[in-house]
Amino acid sequence: MKDVTLKTATAESVIRCGAGAFEAYAPKLNSRQLFIITDGTVNKLYGTHLSSVFGERPKYVIPAGEKSKNPRVLMAILKSMLEAGVRRNSTVIAFGGGVVGDIAGLAAALYMRGVRLVQIPTTLLAQVDSSVGGKTAVDMDGVKNVIGTFYQPEEVIVDPVFLNTLPKREIRCGLGEVIKYGALNAEIYKKLLKNIKKFTRAAFLEDITYDCIRHKATVVQEDEHDLSGARKALNLGHTTGHALELLYGKRSHGEYVLIGAYYELQIARNFGICVGQYAENLEKLILSVLKKVPSFDVIENAASVAAHDKKNDNELISLIVPKREGQSVEMKIEYGKYEQYLKEISDNLRNKND
Repeated sequence: MKDVTLKTATAESVIRCGAGAFEAYAPKLNSRQLFIITDGTVNKLYGTHLSSVFGERPKYVIPAGEKSKNPRVLMAILKSMLEAGVRRNSTVIAFGGGVVGDIAGLAAALYMRGVRLVQIPTTLLAQVDSSVGGKTAVDMDGVKNVIGTFYQPEEVIVDPVFLNTLPKREIRCGLGEVIKYGALNAEIYKKLLKNIKKFTRAAFLEDITYDCIRHKATVVQEDEHDLSGARKALNLGHTTGHALELLYGKRSHGEYVLIGAYYELQIARNFGICVGQYAENLEKLILSVLKKVPSFDVIENAASVAAHDKKNDNELISLIVPKREGQSVEMKIEYGKYEQYLKEISDNLRNKND
């Protein structure tokens, strides 16, 4: 097992990584008053095991899926915490994937102006990305993550044992974020290319998860609140990916991140920002997970959704795109141009897939 310590001006998180992390560190939380937040799918798989580790603690189970990440469910969680007698010295445990981590983190941040938070991510996406760094949020009125705050967990327990029960689709979802880190970090990029046929192997996933967490911790320490722009790079693929996810919603978040990264990579190619063998290799990595990038009917509507993205600069759409190994840049593109490129890329894909 390996630890990563994430220190910011306001807090310190310790991220426990590796096989056996849950059994080694979760029981140490038993001396506290705990409130567990999970979802229906995870509760069916691990509810009995949670009880054996923590005993019968108050627990709130949300319906699985992105639709639960809304203000109504958030208020229901907070009401349940109040009824359970949660106090300022209590600890919220977010036990689940990215949706659970986001909404449980926000509930912990809001309740009595902040109670202690421990993230125990159970999906690959949550382990490599969303459980680390303190971003918490819910969606509202079709806009992703529009209500939220930065709230660092004091501890994150990342154990690959939970990946054993994930369907292949959820592994692909997490690999979307892993490849994003490959476009941001030269060493991760090289490791991905070298192991392109080993992406689903347990030993590789444990190793690459640690690499991704270490990279994200470094970025968050530099720019905890997205103020200097360093953390903005972590949104590579997300502007288009979020828009497509909100419009079409039939795939996982990580798959949409990969699809968004593909579309944005083609835009970067058109502008001469990312070209040559490096661009070809990134496309190869994306296709190694997706197999085929889909086209979308009326994809130009995604531009109007992307126009609400909080990263935008006035009327310009903000895209984080790869430039060269270990380096990304922010593109600011006019709405009309962005809409045009989305349609052209989608049409080209439709012709290719046909």
